[in-house]
Amino acid sequence: MFLHSRHLSRRVAIASATALLTGGAAAGAAWATTAAAAPAGPRTCTVSDLYVSMGRKEGAAGSLYWPIRFTNTGTTGCALRGYPGVSVLDAAQHRMGAAATRTGGAVSTVTLAPAHSASAVIRTTNGPVGGPCQATGTYLRVYPPASRTAVLVPAGWKVCSGTFRVAPVTR
Repeated sequence: MFLHSRHLSRRVAIASATALLTGGAAAGAAWATTAAAAPAGPRTCTVSDLYVSMGRKEGAAGSLYWPIRFTNTGTTGCALRGYPGVSVLDAAQHRMGAAATRTGGAVSTVTLAPAHSASAVIRTTNGPVGGPCQATGTYLRVYPPASRTAVLVPAGWKVCSGTFRVAPVTR
């Protein structure tokens, strides 16, 4: 932030000097540069801001879907953008198989007011379609988007046919 502010100040100074030399023609450029310095929005949610839980499992068209819910427990708004990291763990908290791969549409920033939620959906096949099922896990290890800290969520989840996908966070 400090380097950006110093860089921005230098740009404003250059634009102002140009305005003086050209009789004010670049004054609008100085204002446009200053307006661009406005805050970009709420800060990124951290694990300490969030309560991570599971929604309701649903099956459709040979797949099993389960939303991971991220609820803002803080007193100020925060934002999530992108994909969570998700893996299945056994009762001893050892990873079972590969982590979920990313799938889905466009990524957008979801702003969470206090007590509001967003979710990301995980998917596997609904039974052994084209391959066997792993043993049922006891937990999901979930890394919220842009976080290097995980949350363990009690969740019985079984990956089938080598399909384990996660979609980006959405409202």
